[in-house]
Amino acid sequence: MNAHYSLLSLMPRNYCTQRRFKLSFSSGIFANSSAVANSLRSSEERVYEVVLKQAALVRKQRRESALDLKKPTESDWNRLNEAYERCREVCTEYGNTFYLVTLLMTPELRRAFWAIRVWCRRTDELVDGPNATYITPKDLERWEKILTDLFEGRPSDVYDVALSDTVSKYPIDIQLFKDMIEGMKLDLRKSRYENFDELYLYCYCVAGTVGLMSVPVMGIAPESKASIESVYNAALALGIANQLTNILRDVGEDASRGRIYLPQDELAQAGLSDDDVFRGKVTNKWRSFMKGQIKRARMFYDEAEKGVSELNLTSRWGVWASLLLYRQILDAIEANDYNNFTKRAFVPKAKKLVSLPAAYGRAFMGNSKLAKLIMR
Repeated sequence: MNAHYSLLSLMPRNYCTQRRFKLSFSSGIFANSSAVANSLRSSEERVYEVVLKQAALVRKQRRESALDLKKPTESDWNRLNEAYERCREVCTEYGNTFYLVTLLMTPELRRAFWAIRVWCRRTDELVDGPNATYITPKDLERWEKILTDLFEGRPSDVYDVALSDTVSKYPIDIQLFKDMIEGMKLDLRKSRYENFDELYLYCYCVAGTVGLMSVPVMGIAPESKASIESVYNAALALGIANQLTNILRDVGEDASRGRIYLPQDELAQAGLSDDDVFRGKVTNKWRSFMKGQIKRARMFYDEAEKGVSELNLTSRWGVWASLLLYRQILDAIEANDYNNFTKRAFVPKAKKLVSLPAAYGRAFMGNSKLAKLIMR
């Protein structure tokens, strides 16, 4: 595959409307989303309704007998293998860390994660890709219709064949995917967030949903004493933490596109403004502000840790690796003296490799002394 191709080339033919447009949204952008049905409540309260719904789906599956899946024919197997292989190729091109993490999982799990990842990437590319200027709300509505079709067993292309197969095997609610599309709509119409409550809802839509999609695939350990809701909450926290990390890493890049994903009220409290972000100068005020933002992101990672040990053993190593690797981006921002305007924080390959035994220790030895020694 050409490393320079756009994921929009993976869209169904004639999908995008090739014209410029003026943004026009109704006030009820989330009217049909279960996550945001009541604006009088906080975002965390509204998102928790989604957590409860996902937990109910898992309980329902546990009560029912094993899924009565039709045995695929040889031609079906060939089609599915091709679909998952295409998804794997995309993941190797666009997510080195993610792909590395999936290799720590069983073949069945990694295929499911490849399919979910590719759909999420294609969705994100609609508003962040090179042709984003031409994407309209109508395009996102058509994308949602394609999503509904694949959930009903009518995939539109080879990539959706893989996802359609995945969602037929695991109790993943379509609402999570729809809420991600709502997050893309936010990116079309919104470039500022007044407070963390607004930002939290955005983070849920574009990343928290991914955490919730992942739990049914990873599975909860049979011996776990934790409630299903608490495991889902931890997965949600990991998604939120990852997105907050993305935001803090990409301040300069987002500013170059006129976007600021930092709470406006907190910027003002720190004596900062949009102009300071666009100016891109690291000051003591900026350092102090960033320390608070990083502290909050780490709190979400701490919350996420509580649920990882409750997952099936086959999933834990990969999830711990993902958590430890991504959290180190925050360390890199600090090492760059909080210059996230012109320096991109990243985790060197050597550090990534060193993190794998640390993740292994956490996954298979829990809080034992040996695991702690590996983490040092």
